[in-house]
Amino acid sequence: MPRRVVTGKVTSAASKKTRRVEVPRIVRHKKYGKILHRRTVCHVHDEHEESAAGDTVEIVESRPRSRLKRWELVRVVTRSTAVDLASLRTGARATELREGAARAEEAALTGEPHQAGEPAGETGAEAGAEEGAGQ
Repeated sequence: MPRRVVTGKVTSAASKKTRRVEVPRIVRHKKYGKILHRRTVCHVHDEHEESAAGDTVEIVESRPRSRLKRWELVRVVTRSTAVDLASLRTGARATELREGAARAEEAALTGEPHQAGEPAGETGAEAGAEEGAGQ
């Protein structure tokens, strides 16, 4: 019997070597004739972990590998262009803090006072407490 080959979108890549793929299908309602959009959820074995969430992949039917996994990844058709904004913001914040610390260290080594517009490594609450202490 030939193995079925279908194309779907990866919705979850949280587990090791396992992907959750949704395969969309369109059906017509038996009585009313309305077009309905349905999806089939397949758990797929991805041996080399080459797919990620949002990718369009081609999968093939296989022997049962676990309680839910009955499919194997054939190839990644298209890669996802989605960007993880949270990780970008975290990386940008870390870079900003490192650069601020490097500027402060350089200013301390050269004996120059720290610039007002640059982060000094102290929070606004600490700066306000120092101003209030002098009064």
